[in-house]
Amino acid sequence: MERTGKVVVEKVGGKSTVTRCFSKYPLKFIVPSKVGPCKIDSVWIYSLTYGGGIVSGDSISCEFEIGDGCTTVFTTQASTKVYKSVGSKCSAQFLEFGSNALLAILPDPVTCFSTARYSQKQVFRVLLDSNLVIVDWFTSGRHESGEKWDFDLYKSTNNIFLNDNQPLFLDTVLLEQQSISPINERMRDYQVIAMIILLGPKLKHIQSEVQENVKRMMSEQLHMPFSGINGRAQSNSRHFTKPPFLASCSVFGPKVFFSCFHDTIDMVI
Repeated sequence: MERTGKVVVEKVGGKSTVTRCFSKYPLKFIVPSKVGPCKIDSVWIYSLTYGGGIVSGDSISCEFEIGDGCTTVFTTQASTKVYKSVGSKCSAQFLEFGSNALLAILPDPVTCFSTARYSQKQVFRVLLDSNLVIVDWFTSGRHESGEKWDFDLYKSTNNIFLNDNQPLFLDTVLLEQQSISPINERMRDYQVIAMIILLGPKLKHIQSEVQENVKRMMSEQLHMPFSGINGRAQSNSRHFTKPPFLASCSVFGPKVFFSCFHDTIDMVI
């Protein structure tokens, strides 16, 4: 796939600085000069697409190089909209880290319109002391138009490799209509799916907090009273009230993997 964008972040005068930034249709990068307090050493990069979303025929492939000791935040201006599809859409990102670097991938959610087909892949190459935050999430579609899980295909792959070629984390989420049952039946009333990955020594305290918070939240959710046929709480009833929020948290080596389902988007935000 032809590259449509590349960003290089390096230390210049002791500060994280974008030293190279290239993009072409349908991709565009915005690098504001001031985002947070001046004492905070970080670079913010906003990604956007022409037309406000990904249209039929669009393919995006970009590369990021984060230098030693640099801090970078990659985000979006709004949700990534995937319009009605004629052919499959494809998005790919390849990201390389230097020593003690920190990268946070914090996009708005992907929203696929009815009959849309979308595939994305992110490949991260890290060192032992690299630090990484990944948020990968998507919604059921355009609620205001009555579209809920009405897209044809959604596929998201996140691969993390240590020291160039050692697999550290390999994950793919795939939802497709051509299956045993429609997506909306499998998703029940849940409207958003999110995955968060926390990796690196700088994030250890956050990893511990996330694990404790997930444990507490799910303990409360799964101890909700059962609902009997007459509407009264019955601990021995088979009628279980579906929790509005489901979450799981696992530790894989030096990282924490967190995923959740929710029946509203705002609560996940």
